[in-house]
Amino acid sequence: MNATAISSESREKVTDADVTVIIGLEVHVQLDTQSKLFCGCSTEYGAEPNTQTCPVCTGQPGTLPVINETALRLAIKTGLALNCEIARSTKWDRKNYFYPDLPKGYQISQFDQPICGEGHLHIADPKGAFEARDIAIERAHLEEDAGKSVHDESGAGNDSKIDLNRTGTPLLEIVTKPDMRSAEEAKAFLTELKLILTYIEVSDCNMQEGSLRCDGNVNLHIAVDGETVATPIVEVKNLNSFRAAERAIQYESQRQLRKWKKEGLLIGEAPKQTRGWDDANQKTTPQREKEESADYRYFPDPDLISVETSEQEIETIAATLGELPADLRAQLHQVYGLDAYDTEVIVSQGRSVVDYFKAVAERASSDSGDLKKSGKLVSNWIGQEVLRYLNEKECGIADFPISADQFGGLLAKVAAGDFDTSRGKDVLAEMLENGSRLDAAIEKLGIKAVDSSEIDALCQQLIDGNANVVAQLLEGKDKAIGALIGKARKLNPNVSPNVVREKIMKMIGRA
Repeated sequence: MNATAISSESREKVTDADVTVIIGLEVHVQLDTQSKLFCGCSTEYGAEPNTQTCPVCTGQPGTLPVINETALRLAIKTGLALNCEIARSTKWDRKNYFYPDLPKGYQISQFDQPICGEGHLHIADPKGAFEARDIAIERAHLEEDAGKSVHDESGAGNDSKIDLNRTGTPLLEIVTKPDMRSAEEAKAFLTELKLILTYIEVSDCNMQEGSLRCDGNVNLHIAVDGETVATPIVEVKNLNSFRAAERAIQYESQRQLRKWKKEGLLIGEAPKQTRGWDDANQKTTPQREKEESADYRYFPDPDLISVETSEQEIETIAATLGELPADLRAQLHQVYGLDAYDTEVIVSQGRSVVDYFKAVAERASSDSGDLKKSGKLVSNWIGQEVLRYLNEKECGIADFPISADQFGGLLAKVAAGDFDTSRGKDVLAEMLENGSRLDAAIEKLGIKAVDSSEIDALCQQLIDGNANVVAQLLEGKDKAIGALIGKARKLNPNVSPNVVREKIMKMIGRA
């Protein structure tokens, strides 16, 4: 079906329910190596412009590239984590195009034999915005980065400048199939991908420094006049955050629908287009027509030999993966009883926080032996108290001043009813502020266990002296008990509000 076959009346009748958004992502990951992909120049971020270059990465005549073995291993490690097929033999190709920050006039990449073949990444949403499923990965290939163009955006007409420090930095480009159907799914894919990459320590994924960059390919499949038609594909660039990716895809899908309703152009009737995301104005803007692979005139690089990888080498790399986020989610749910939300809070903080959580939970449950009971308590305290401290201090869990044993001991006492949550937070504050150990903090705050006879006497005293409040409770006005609990805490700050509540309600016959 072509554009003229669809009437303007039919196009105008199309609603959002008739439209399916088709999304594929291209993610460039800077691998965590000390040197570049084919030379010994440093990859450290932030150096003075053009101070981390050499004849090899700037393409001087007579130079020869040498493969960085660490980059190869990190690429294979990533492929294994993404369930990809690992190529036993892969080669290098030259991708030819002109741009001022590409001094050689070509980029060394991989065309028809990528190091990682098809795979998949499982995504889910604890909030239920979409169904959990696998997103298909088409390939992941190694390539060298280009340099950086620095343009004058002041309007003063100053020169553009080129910084070649980044030229030759090892990148792994992860290409999905057009498998996502909403901006929320795309954001979830990127979030999960970043989490996996940090867990397996192949990249720092710092988007501000360019270690993780993303482009989105977007078009629409539209049900109209009994058929399904497709709009031209648009590649959206300049997605410098996951939130920007989500907004850009949402905007672009709506823009394409408006344009199609007006013009009716379908895939094949207009060239593929590259558009940039303007975050300030929250819209995409045209940049150029999108190139096809033939435009790059790929051919095998004559200076580099193919890479052969044995099964034993792959197994050795696989042994270094460790537990991945999906494995840890299942473990936290099955062993520690956490729900999907609490699991995500812990796992999303990284492996070190998961390890800290496990150690605290083990200590907190040492008396009861009930990991599931302590798991919820520990996740609440870590999610609130610990993460708040880490955010305020801008530090990691390694710098949290309370050991897992001491923190678990504190929560064991809270779980046992030695003191309530409020007093437990007082103890935690003392430990954080003055570096006190648990026992010393409890002693300093004057916290003592209250036996049942003391609680009985205190509750009877409150009942006898507050007949009006008791009357309200007997009428079913349960909020009134707050006044009695407040008085109980003033008379004895060591009593547990929950224990006082339960005891009073029982003594007046409301239990």
